[in-house]
Amino acid sequence: MRRTCLWRLVKLLAVTVALVLSAHVVLSRVKPKPSLIPAEEYRLVAPETYEYVLNQPAVCEHRTRPPFLVFMVPVAPLEAAAREAVRKTWGAPGQDTIALFFVGLSEGGRGPGGRGSGVQSALEEESRKHADIIQVNFQDSYQNLTIKTMMMMSWLATHCPNASYAMKVDADAFVNVFYLLGRLRSSPGRGFITGSVISDGRPRRESHSKWRVSKELYPEDSFPSYVSGAGYVFSTDLAPRISWASRFVRVIPLEDVYVGLCLRVLGVRPVYSLGLPTFRNLFEVRQLEYDRCTFAQLVLANGFKPPQLLHLWQDFSKGHSSC
Repeated sequence: MRRTCLWRLVKLLAVTVALVLSAHVVLSRVKPKPSLIPAEEYRLVAPETYEYVLNQPAVCEHRTRPPFLVFMVPVAPLEAAAREAVRKTWGAPGQDTIALFFVGLSEGGRGPGGRGSGVQSALEEESRKHADIIQVNFQDSYQNLTIKTMMMMSWLATHCPNASYAMKVDADAFVNVFYLLGRLRSSPGRGFITGSVISDGRPRRESHSKWRVSKELYPEDSFPSYVSGAGYVFSTDLAPRISWASRFVRVIPLEDVYVGLCLRVLGVRPVYSLGLPTFRNLFEVRQLEYDRCTFAQLVLANGFKPPQLLHLWQDFSKGHSSC
């Protein structure tokens, strides 16, 4: 009898220890919930803070089917030549793609140089002609690129949710849309973001640096993995999720790092995009000298002025398939 009781006691203790250990393992795997940032800070990137000056709310609906890929191009109001070059090259309207340009207000806002000025009048005329410009009433500047990016995510989630993929890409980039579409056909449909992944980024603290982030604004000594803002591709289900995650992330002026911080909240890791068999980075954020067959094996190359982009596209669009 005593042996039976003792055996039961041993079994009970063993079960108790096992439960405690398993609970510890489970709790150690649970990520702490992020804390909401103060409302006044979130207001800076909150969609409800801003109004559309120019909008194309039905551009994705007025098609026989939703676009497979949406190019979202941040550009300044004055950069009409850059927009025209994109329209005549990789951003030309197609059955599977659509290109949209996102702008803020010119310097001076609603006064001289802003709404009602010659710059704004020309932008509105361009919008009537092409129906591809989306303008929001915040100051268009480098420091406000994070605001612009969050407005792009909000617009995509609201007005083009049935698109499969989106690409945030600068207007001075070359995009091999032919190669990109082929790769996306076999990509994961959800929770996917790819580009030139930066996994060792650290904040610059120098007061003279264009990319400075103060210790007060961002106390950590390193950034999570993020994709270079020159151009990255993501499944459109991430747009509303990134917008939601922005409620938990203090605004910093580095828009690509900020998206990376939002992805960390979501538990989403960006994927490095490599080509086979060379394992070359498909998103070349540095400027390369044009070579047709080299560019045929890339998704993106960076740093082209409008005349250069127009010139190389004449050769590339006709001859890339022969490489």
